[in-house]
Amino acid sequence: MDARTLLLALFVASVPASARAAASCENLSSLRLPKAAITLAQSIEAGAPVVPGAEREGSAERSIQAPGPFCRVAVTLTPSTDSDIKVELWMPLQNWNQKFQAVGNGAFSGSIAYPAMVNALTRGYATASTDTGHVGNSGRFALGHPEKVADFGWRSVHEMTVIAKRIIATFYEAAPRYSYWTGCSAGGRQAMKEAQRFPQDFDGIVAGAPGLDWTGRAVQATRVAKALQGRESARLLEAQRRRLHEAALESCDAADGLKDGLIADPQQCTFNPAVVQCTGTESERCLTPEQVETARAIYSSAVNRKTGREMAGLMPGSELGWTEFGWTASARATGLDQFRYIVIGDPDWTVDRMNLDADIPRAEDVDGGTIDALDANLKPFFDRGGKLIHYHGWSDPQISPGNSTQYYRKVVETLGGANPQASYRLFMAPGMGHCGGGEGPNTFDMLAALEQWVEHGRAPDRILASHATNGVVDRTRPLCPFPQVAVYAGTGSRDDAASFTCRQP
Repeated sequence: MDARTLLLALFVASVPASARAAASCENLSSLRLPKAAITLAQSIEAGAPVVPGAEREGSAERSIQAPGPFCRVAVTLTPSTDSDIKVELWMPLQNWNQKFQAVGNGAFSGSIAYPAMVNALTRGYATASTDTGHVGNSGRFALGHPEKVADFGWRSVHEMTVIAKRIIATFYEAAPRYSYWTGCSAGGRQAMKEAQRFPQDFDGIVAGAPGLDWTGRAVQATRVAKALQGRESARLLEAQRRRLHEAALESCDAADGLKDGLIADPQQCTFNPAVVQCTGTESERCLTPEQVETARAIYSSAVNRKTGREMAGLMPGSELGWTEFGWTASARATGLDQFRYIVIGDPDWTVDRMNLDADIPRAEDVDGGTIDALDANLKPFFDRGGKLIHYHGWSDPQISPGNSTQYYRKVVETLGGANPQASYRLFMAPGMGHCGGGEGPNTFDMLAALEQWVEHGRAPDRILASHATNGVVDRTRPLCPFPQVAVYAGTGSRDDAASFTCRQP
């Protein structure tokens, strides 16, 4: 190497990788990828508007402001002849943390998760999201398209991850040191699917309120909707739901030794909704026998009579999130779409035609593990060093927290009774709703805890959560690794996490 060439090489080496990358963003459009095509490669300045829709016509997303300069790449993936998967990958042009974070979706997941990508980019991550192969938040795409169902169920996320890592390595001339997944609800289901099916994709995974029993939730929401169809007198209006919630707290709140308006573990408390049944004149402060029956149906598990498998109902403490038809409108809509477009294959199917004995086994057989993420064999993920943080709000009215505790126990069983906490920790949040909200502490940073675990070997023994009213924090509490619960130490403020320890119940 002559002196001039050596000086040039030293100069190039002295320029930060992010600066070298900035000049090459547009050049990515010529990158050739297997069963994929880059449709956009554009440098975005800090503060510039990012207009969604580059990934697919018909996007209803609003434009957002770039939190910093980055390289925006849009890719179309075609792993099957019926696939049309849109992906966006954003790579920081400054201060890349040398890590990759993929982010999840919600419900039927037909759009790029731009807000989650902004959060990841702000933290220095290269980040990616996919529309999972279709437009919109309906299951209509699935009718007559089994390959698109596979794309939605698992393939789009995996293919996105493989392609994103390849583009990142090309762009920065270095592969990411660590790869993470974060998602809640459908994104939590995607998280579990990745851990189960593709243990090599991520070093660490955050799975929030995962819809891992996608079929079970569809069954539960539609069976309750059927029971209430045409029976207005059996529906629970807001006043009855509030009264039921008060009664659940009266029955279960103090079970952990502290009366604080939160149920630490609803599964350890037997609550009978008949305690608020009217004994004389009907009023808003009591429930009729029909309404008590409705409450019992919402709390109870549906059962696949063919296999005996139980599909968890909602928990005492979740009543404020219920609707007149029991489960949330989103749960009912997703469940109805699941039956119409995937299980039955008839867009005109209605819940009154549901036959529990026949349709529950049929629903599970049709899915066959395509969307459901119930495989409890996480050993391959654990063996390669993967770490999984799983969290769920006990007051979730959308996806039963019972799914999460059932799954955790199934993992323990699959591991032969061994404690999985060297690689997998479940955190249940008392009083928290679906992915947030609710009366309990509901704000926390699971990704920061996961980074400490993956990168420094510091397993999370407790995670600080807070609750705020009108933007002011009024309570903090530790979230404990299941089956531990936060127990008041007997001194100090009951609204201060320092006053609690994590113990076995």
